[in-house]
Amino acid sequence: MFESFFPRPRLFFSSVLLWTAIGMVVWYGPGDRIAGMLGFDLSAAGDPVVGLGYFHTPEFLWFYLFYFVWVLLFYAFWTIAQPHPWQRWSILGSAFILFTTYFGVQVSVAINNWRGPFFDTFQKALSGSGTVTAGELYGLLSIFAEIALTSTVVFVVTRFVVSHYVFRWRTAMNDFYMARWPVIRKIEGASQRVQEDTMRFATIMEGLGVAIVDAAMTLIAFLPVLWRLSAHVTELPLVGAIPHPLFVALVVWAVFGTVLLALVGIRLPGLEFANQRVEAAYRKELVYGEDDAARADPPTVAELFRNVRANYFRLYFHYMYFNIARGLYIQADNVYVNIILVPTIVAGRLTMGLWQQILTAFGQVSSSFQFLVNSWTTIVEMLSIYKRLRAFEAAFRGEPLPAIEQRPEAD
Repeated sequence: MFESFFPRPRLFFSSVLLWTAIGMVVWYGPGDRIAGMLGFDLSAAGDPVVGLGYFHTPEFLWFYLFYFVWVLLFYAFWTIAQPHPWQRWSILGSAFILFTTYFGVQVSVAINNWRGPFFDTFQKALSGSGTVTAGELYGLLSIFAEIALTSTVVFVVTRFVVSHYVFRWRTAMNDFYMARWPVIRKIEGASQRVQEDTMRFATIMEGLGVAIVDAAMTLIAFLPVLWRLSAHVTELPLVGAIPHPLFVALVVWAVFGTVLLALVGIRLPGLEFANQRVEAAYRKELVYGEDDAARADPPTVAELFRNVRANYFRLYFHYMYFNIARGLYIQADNVYVNIILVPTIVAGRLTMGLWQQILTAFGQVSSSFQFLVNSWTTIVEMLSIYKRLRAFEAAFRGEPLPAIEQRPEAD
């Protein structure tokens, strides 16, 4: 799965983490001095910029240059050290997707910066004081339109590149497996694993992979925003006054939801894996029956289908209580932020603009922390596909099969 697309995957991903860590040390260490030497004035940072000017401040321009140079150095190292036929897509493609995803998240930050002045102006206009003109509101709405158009363009470009990226990955896997077809053709479900499992792997990666990156980038972008907005909230219901209450309340809530759903859904990956096996066995017998009248006889087919039915019924049962837990948590999450803001709202410490900014920042960070909660069913499907392909690779490499692969279908 990974060797086909990335050069020496274990070493490669370790080097990604190491190079990222070094980059962060440089960025937060001598980075400001280097920027100053290159002519970027980072000392003028003040209140958040509202509008498209947010994206070409000295801080952003310095980040663009730093990221571009850092990625090229990493790519040059791997091009020399371990050439790989797919390295332009696996390294440069990954870097481009990371950048556009981060830029898209920053668009959300720019919209959140816009919410403050817009809703404060809106609240002032509703008061009937006559101090707000129609031109001011039109001007703020036009700024929103510019940011929204930028968001649309970035989204379309990201999805287009990601679609090509994951199909290249599927192509790499297909070529890797088909080069070994004489060895793997006799493995159970070989045709399904090469065609369907690689297709499903690529399809899920297109959505799930971007969602993972987006969740990580959202945390990076919005955690500082939420930390700053926590200054306007001084206490929580039942708990009272604590430092940075919004931040603390969010982390506790997100950790609770993640642990809860992980425990409740712990059996689902194995059942999804078993489901693929019983479906493959049933389909394989039917295919044999197309060419051989002695195959796919009623008793055999009935037994295979009973295995299919039994596994689906187990899945339905386990998904039932999983969905109950997930549904209750998600519904509670919809009102959680407003509950913790009640003391601050009653005390009159929030304007409408601040309230909107807090809701947006809290929602963005909360959804990122709750990635496992919102994507658990997709992750389960991905894990089942990974188990099948990993067992497939173990078979043609001559490695011991995983324990789950050695169980009979009816187990």
